[in-house]
Amino acid sequence: MFFPNGLHAGFLSLFSDFINRVTFVNEREANSQNIALLQGVLNPTFNPASGGGDLVIVDDSALLPETGPSGDEYGKVRPSSDQISLYVVHEGDSLSQIAKMFNVSVNTIVWGNNLRGSTIKPGQTLVILPVSGIRHTVKSGDTLAKIAKTYKGDLDEIVQYNNISANASLAVGSVVIIPDGEAPQTATITSSSVKGTTYPHYEGYYMRPVQGVRSQGLHGYNGIDIAAPSGTPVFASASGVVIISRDSGWNGGYGDYVVIAHDNGTQTLYAHMSRVLARVGQVVSQGEVIGYVGSTGRSTGSHLHFEVRGARNPF
Repeated sequence: MFFPNGLHAGFLSLFSDFINRVTFVNEREANSQNIALLQGVLNPTFNPASGGGDLVIVDDSALLPETGPSGDEYGKVRPSSDQISLYVVHEGDSLSQIAKMFNVSVNTIVWGNNLRGSTIKPGQTLVILPVSGIRHTVKSGDTLAKIAKTYKGDLDEIVQYNNISANASLAVGSVVIIPDGEAPQTATITSSSVKGTTYPHYEGYYMRPVQGVRSQGLHGYNGIDIAAPSGTPVFASASGVVIISRDSGWNGGYGDYVVIAHDNGTQTLYAHMSRVLARVGQVVSQGEVIGYVGSTGRSTGSHLHFEVRGARNPF
């Protein structure tokens, strides 16, 4: 086998697999016109595990980055999406880095994971909630109580999410987020209080997740509330894989909740349950019992909060 003069040993080693598949012409016939050319790699660092531009398509639309903010590989992420994402913390990660990668605030991560302060540790799985809410620019005379009343928000949630005290003096021009807030008719807002109205409709794909009466129409992230007695079985609306199962904590107001990922690229969320049966990684069939109705998290009565993320909510 003939090798061009000056080929560096390290470079040759890196591309040995490629070179072993290339048959060069003999030395008398080789020239600049017919010599085999090495194929360049897409990753400029020559090391896919350390970063670069390679991206993988997930579910025909979502992007799966190769690395996390600290340069290590991690689980599936759906940037710039309304779907819930999971992130496994690696050595060297910080909340600010993770928040920037997912284009959310640090408080979104703190609020959705019951974190105290900014302490995270390697191996910890974080739920990244793209929080539905309203941004309010503070005007003279505004208080958190007044803002909460205006947008029908929960004062405790506003305090926790924005990491400020309930009686704090608000600087004019600063921004306050009202999680799951509702916009009054005269308000000027920078984000919609309801998402999902323009999503595709998968007719017949989802079944009703619980027997009961709808007590609140579309709100938040394409969610509805179905009132039912505590202990009423909650069914998987469609077949899929359980990606989140939380059986304790506030969890961003969802309380005890489950999220299922489906083959059509959507997710369904079942919140405020009194008891969770489904576990992460479990494959569930449509109609399978995954838990029971309750009133955990931000809830004023026994009901199921049901969201469809990525498709129209048919109920």
